[in-house]
Amino acid sequence: MASSYHKKVLGNGLTVLGETNSSNVSCAIGYFVRTGARDETAAESGVSHFLEHMMFKGTPSRSALEINLELGNLGAQANAFTSEENTVYYASVIPESFRAMQELLSDMLRPSLDPGEFDMEKKVILEEIALYQDRPHFYLFENALKDYFGKHGAGNSVLGSHESVSAITQPQMVDYFRRRYSPSNMVLCATGNFNWDQFVADAERLTASWTDESTSRMLLRHSGKTSNVRYQKKNLNQCHAFLVSEGPSAQDPERYPLAILATIMGDSGGSRMYWELIDRGLAESASVDSDERDGCGCFTAYVSTTADKLDEVVKIARDILASPKNFSDGDLDRAKAKVVSRIVLDGELPMGRLMALGMEWQYRKESTPLRAIIERIQAISRSDIEKALARFPLDTWAEYRLLPS
Repeated sequence: MASSYHKKVLGNGLTVLGETNSSNVSCAIGYFVRTGARDETAAESGVSHFLEHMMFKGTPSRSALEINLELGNLGAQANAFTSEENTVYYASVIPESFRAMQELLSDMLRPSLDPGEFDMEKKVILEEIALYQDRPHFYLFENALKDYFGKHGAGNSVLGSHESVSAITQPQMVDYFRRRYSPSNMVLCATGNFNWDQFVADAERLTASWTDESTSRMLLRHSGKTSNVRYQKKNLNQCHAFLVSEGPSAQDPERYPLAILATIMGDSGGSRMYWELIDRGLAESASVDSDERDGCGCFTAYVSTTADKLDEVVKIARDILASPKNFSDGDLDRAKAKVVSRIVLDGELPMGRLMALGMEWQYRKESTPLRAIIERIQAISRSDIEKALARFPLDTWAEYRLLPS
């Protein structure tokens, strides 16, 4: 049976989306909140991620233990994540547990933010920050994007720093929650085998008390820049390099052809980076990515290798990036096949469609059927890539290296 698409905006401003398919044997549900690191002030740095943790720490009607026990009783595969631009709470369940999961998730989205739980969870967050700072590629990416985007919010840290998180107070978090977790700044989405009418009726009942607040996000373009920055870290076994150029936003039509180009250049297997660097044993890792964000974006390349090979590896990577039109028709066809395969495999499961549907609405206020996305990718031609390169020529690069101290 084909999927059916549904949308309704509730009186409190909450958008409810659904893609029903009775042939699925499971369903997925999630709240997508349009808030993340780029929406934080310097004094709030890290609060979005901290707040995500607090959603599992109790509500006026459930303790943290009761939430965890109920998730287990429902057999839910549930989790959450925070990015630079979104915070998402999601779960996969069998259809019989769908309504109970919707009720639990909706209750969690109005947390107690208990001061005692706040203080305990802050220690967990600080330990997580220390853990991630020990990961070389994370350390490099975070510092590089902060430098590249400068004062633009897209360069804000998701985790925040030890100093910023230590300084966040419980009243600050309550105020941030009130401002950003407004119904009109959220999307409730469900996919798979569920009843749409019941879903909407339950959403209206469960969120009836949610008060809407006016909220916004400043959307500014960011022009690329040239820079050459070196970072140092103790006990590194590898050297790392990260290159950044201006790329398409999540709203730009060029995002599709440049995503295909990134696959041609730097996919994990069979790409130009793979054959020139990985296959030859010059680099431990090498990749290219088009990082599309809200109103802005960047095109990136990453390599890691030994110290004696770093200069050679970076030169080869730069040569590949400097010749983006150097690919065959076979390279283009293989890249499109890879991207389509990933989309199809993700889209077979309700969770994959949940993420695609929710994120697409967050960025573009669209709900594109899976088949239409596949057809759009399959239709990409060399001329489409060349037109995209006319707007995003990938000729201005900022380079960042992480070296042993």
